[in-house]
Amino acid sequence: MNEKEKLLTIGQFAAMHGINKKTLMWYDEIGLFKPAAVNPQNGYRCYNYHQSSVLETILLLRELDVSISEIQQFMKGRSAQSLKKLLEEKISELDRKILHMQAVRKTLDNYCQNMTTLLTMDLSEISIIQKQERCLVTVDIDSSTSFEQEVELITAETEKHRLGRLHDASYGSMIPVSSLLAGNYDDYCKLFIEIPSLTRQKGLHIQPKGSYLRAFHKGDWDAIPQRYQQILDYAKQHCLTLTGYSYETGINENVIERMEDYIVQIEIPVCTI
Repeated sequence: MNEKEKLLTIGQFAAMHGINKKTLMWYDEIGLFKPAAVNPQNGYRCYNYHQSSVLETILLLRELDVSISEIQQFMKGRSAQSLKKLLEEKISELDRKILHMQAVRKTLDNYCQNMTTLLTMDLSEISIIQKQERCLVTVDIDSSTSFEQEVELITAETEKHRLGRLHDASYGSMIPVSSLLAGNYDDYCKLFIEIPSLTRQKGLHIQPKGSYLRAFHKGDWDAIPQRYQQILDYAKQHCLTLTGYSYETGINENVIERMEDYIVQIEIPVCTI
């Protein structure tokens, strides 16, 4: 007899596929996957090697969260065409899940980086750092934009980009460097959203790669102009040319209870030409 024709006990067959034999018993009871033979004397179920590929297909579909009823329907009319269609659907779902998990990973990296910054920062320090390019969704605002309107604008953009939850992105505000140089420290012109899954595309604001002057401000918002003046003085003393926008981001909202402890990270591109 061909070795592959030999019958295996339910325990041997289950072990070969890394599952519990109770799973095979259940599949048999619901008519999803029947044994090759049943011993008429003791009722023991037996399987053969040729059934392995069918069982592995069922196990793969279960791993992809295909319901038992869907698999039963597939098994009734099993064919290359029906399996291809089912697998293509599940590949699309899996791709979406992978993109979501990659976005979650990037969000967690951002949180972790913020916590590292909090633990190592010197609030009085002004430094030069290197940043990678970021793709940002922006909404336009001005001095007449109310807080309620800002919330509505942000909500509309997050819905447009199918963002599951607010914490799946990071947020901030932007002030033109030209306004800072003119002494207009409250001339906020845009709110930005960094959505981890975004790539460079038309309509997005590209925060450029390169050198940035970075500083922090803690506490009273009315004191931010003083911090900006210190930043401008530092740039002048070190012969640095600031360009583009100042990007402000809160970095400790999730670990404070009082707004007096709120820390804003300020990053401004430094022109290298």
